[in-house]
Amino acid sequence: MLSRLFAPKVKVSAHCDLPCGVYDPAQARIEAESVKAVQEKYQANEDPHFRARATVIKEQRAELAKHHVSVLWSDYFKPPHFEKYPELHQLVNDALKALSTAKASTDPATGQKALDYIAQIDKIFWETKKA
Repeated sequence: MLSRLFAPKVKVSAHCDLPCGVYDPAQARIEAESVKAVQEKYQANEDPHFRARATVIKEQRAELAKHHVSVLWSDYFKPPHFEKYPELHQLVNDALKALSTAKASTDPATGQKALDYIAQIDKIFWETKKA
C-alpha cells in the first residue's frame, strides 16, 4: 500500500540529471577565446609572477572549454546528428585534443586552432537546431 502511495505518478526520462535543454557552443568558444587571449598576454609580458598567474588561468579556461565541448558531445548530440554529420565524432575529438594542446602551450596559434574546431562544431550545432 505504501509503495503505491509513494510510487511516481508520471514516468519521465532525461539526458542528464537536470534537463535544462540549454546548450550552446558559445560557452566553449568564450573559454577558448580566453585561452588565446591569455596566451597573447603571456607572450607580451616578461614578469614571472604575471606569467605564473596567466598559466594557471589559461589551464583553467582550457579545461572549462573542454568540459563544454564534452557536454555537447555527450548530452546534446544524438545518433541522428552523428548520422547526418559523420565527421562530428572526429571533429569533437580534434577540438578536445586542440584544447589540451592549448592548455599546455603559450603559443596563441594553439588557442586559435582550438577556436577553429569549435567554430566547426558551432556550425553543425546551429544546423541541428534548425531541423
